Amino acid sequence: MVRESEDQPGPESDRDADPYAVARAIVLRQLGIAPRSRAQLERKLAQRGCDPGVAGQVLDRMAEVGLVDDAAFAALLVQSRQRTKGVSGIALRAELREKGIADEIAEEAIGGLDEETERARAEELVDKRIRTMGGLAPDVQARRLAGMLARKGYSSGTVYAVVREAIARAPEHQRD
Repeated sequence: MVRESEDQPGPESDRDADPYAVARAIVLRQLGIAPRSRAQLERKLAQRGCDPGVAGQVLDRMAEVGLVDDAAFAALLVQSRQRTKGVSGIALRAELREKGIADEIAEEAIGGLDEETERARAEELVDKRIRTMGGLAPDVQARRLAGMLARKGYSSGTVYAVVREAIARAPEHQRD
């Protein structure tokens, strides 16, 4: 929408606008795009020049009505990243920390990921990927598979064991 004159300023550019309404509009717009943590919303409000006191009150109210909930956000992010990308618990902790989620909330959200679960997910990822690597030498396959798992945050012990077993099981590397 193009404004035709300066007589019709938008709510964020109007100096006389209610700062609470401006902050609320920013928060609602951000939440309409994607779920966000409280810290992400605080950063956005600060970036837009909102008073920290106003931002805190608006975010407190949004938390009261359930629109801003770090625990729900963390659980959703963990579930999504595990299902779509197979990211490890280590990588999930780092991503949650970067998004401003407290460590205790992150641990609670990641709590269901134990070593066995992570290893099973790493095996699924490797089994799926190794099917596309036919004709490559075993050392090339190992390097590529290990790199994939390492980028997803899996520990070196898990990476080594899962890749070694997958290559040993691969039909093309079986002895006749």
